[in-house]
Amino acid sequence: MTATLIDGKIISAQVRERIKNTVADVRAKSPHARAPGLAVILVGDNPASKTYVANKGKAARECGFETFDAVLPHNATYEQVASAIESFNLNPAVDGILLQLPLPKELDCSDRLISLIDPQKDADGLHPVNQGLLMQGRAELKPCTPAGCIELLEQSGVSLAGKHAVVIGRSILVGKPAALLLLEKHATVTIAHSKTKDLAAVVKSADIVVAAVGIPEFVKGDWIREGAVVIDVGINRMPDGKLKGDVDFDAASRVASQITPVPGGVGPMTIAMLLQNTLTAYLKKIG
Repeated sequence: MTATLIDGKIISAQVRERIKNTVADVRAKSPHARAPGLAVILVGDNPASKTYVANKGKAARECGFETFDAVLPHNATYEQVASAIESFNLNPAVDGILLQLPLPKELDCSDRLISLIDPQKDADGLHPVNQGLLMQGRAELKPCTPAGCIELLEQSGVSLAGKHAVVIGRSILVGKPAALLLLEKHATVTIAHSKTKDLAAVVKSADIVVAAVGIPEFVKGDWIREGAVVIDVGINRMPDGKLKGDVDFDAASRVASQITPVPGGVGPMTIAMLLQNTLTAYLKKIG
């Protein structure tokens, strides 16, 4: 068997086009309506973060958004970052706020800073209020990468109801929210991690595998059940500069029915869902 690729570039482009059309439709019906506003706070000069922020801004503007940036030095204090967040909280033209992670090591307080973001402007879906609503199945602003995984599965025709999904990883960024979103879609979910006994056998039982451990090629091909669907969230940069996922792609693609590549799978969906969250907040605000 050779797995069909789940192309995140194509699906994310479809999501962005849908967002663009919605914005255009709203503003056509109300000529004086403002554009949705996305604010991004970047602390430091991490090259990957700078590139990611630039790509987010470009995608937002292509969808008809207005963008706002706060760029702070790597030695910015907690108070300086908190002030930037508060400024965007109070700005009525801003609908979504994103604090770009990771923060510099000297500023090890991302949880505290995320908690300062207005929950109704939480474009990343990571504020404790929105995480709590996610647990209740009532979240409108959902963590972007897990939401992107669900979008990939649904747009690829994967039926989730009744399927056994194994999520490898338990972070608040991906693992836990992915499990909750899969439960919302009526999947039966197992959360596995580094201390799971006989992890290979657990993964082998899955109809759907979501790998989010941050270790290159951690999930072996012979762990994958024949015909399973594999969503590889990992983006690991190797010494030669190439990117590898958390799944041994070559081996897994010989047994899976569908699989996401790295790059070009989950990655593009994160930006798309960030824009979707901002649009959701915008539409709620303007009524």
